[in-house]
Amino acid sequence: MVKIGPIELPDFPLLLAPMEDVSDPPFRALCKENGADVVYTEFISSEGLIRDAAKSVMKLDIYEKERPVGIQIFGANLESMLQTVDIVEKSNPDIIDINFGCPVKKVVSKGAGAGILKDIDLMVSLTEAMVKRTNLPITVKTRLGWDHDSIKIVEVAERLQDVGCKAISIHGRTRAQMYKGEADWHPIAAVKNNQRMHIPVFGNGDITTPEKAMKMRDEFGLDGAMIGRAAIGYPWFFNEVKHYFKTGKHLDKPTIAERTAVARRHLQMAIDWKGERLGVVETRRHYTNYFKGIPHFKEYRTKMVTSDDPKDVFDTFNEVVNTFGNMIIPQI
Repeated sequence: MVKIGPIELPDFPLLLAPMEDVSDPPFRALCKENGADVVYTEFISSEGLIRDAAKSVMKLDIYEKERPVGIQIFGANLESMLQTVDIVEKSNPDIIDINFGCPVKKVVSKGAGAGILKDIDLMVSLTEAMVKRTNLPITVKTRLGWDHDSIKIVEVAERLQDVGCKAISIHGRTRAQMYKGEADWHPIAAVKNNQRMHIPVFGNGDITTPEKAMKMRDEFGLDGAMIGRAAIGYPWFFNEVKHYFKTGKHLDKPTIAERTAVARRHLQMAIDWKGERLGVVETRRHYTNYFKGIPHFKEYRTKMVTSDDPKDVFDTFNEVVNTFGNMIIPQI
């Protein structure tokens, strides 16, 4: 059993990573149905919440069927982050997660996200102040370091634990790498193997197959895996990993009809939650993976990602089912 504060999770839990414009309530619900043990919201700007910015406030929406669910926030100003904790508590999440890993320039330039990796003392003091502000478990998501020459993740993780952080998720790249090259899990294993560490250490980065998830568990000895890009447009990934752990065999891939049915549900839930325009536009990023590997699919995908009318997209889904029926694509 793995515990984040009082939250009990199964052995080697699978976590849905917080992803901007991806990890919204509709998608989190689908991932939860398909085996995710913990889900996180999109990251939320502390300054945006304080200003009552509509987009930031909307990201606080969480639902009982998602639990345990974590709300992730980012910022670099102590007072703003503390005010944000007070606001977030009212949504009653199970976890508050701090983003110390986002590499995007507009976040980093404000000293937030991975930008704070240049100031580890501030990273630790912010975490400590937030732990003292709430009774909810505070967790951290971060990267190995700012660049290759500043990797001190073993020391950083220990310091975060010592000020009350209840779990840490580590992406196996530096900020300088962005998402290029291969994720290096060895420094994450070094954090886990530090005899002073007793909080869960979750690995993130390049977990794209059940075999890689098993490698992270068995060879690197981590406590769980945080799944990001592999789940976009493919919420079945969580159950596929769990099935592989249990049986050593791959779960049958969903048919085109099954994939289309989930894509249709996803779009309808997105429309219901955020309205037609945003629902249609922000679900587009998932279609490449929902329908990956189907031969001669370009014209259908083009319709899905260019139409602003939900009816047109739903009609295209119907065309896909009629054309490709129960075809199964073995490799996704």
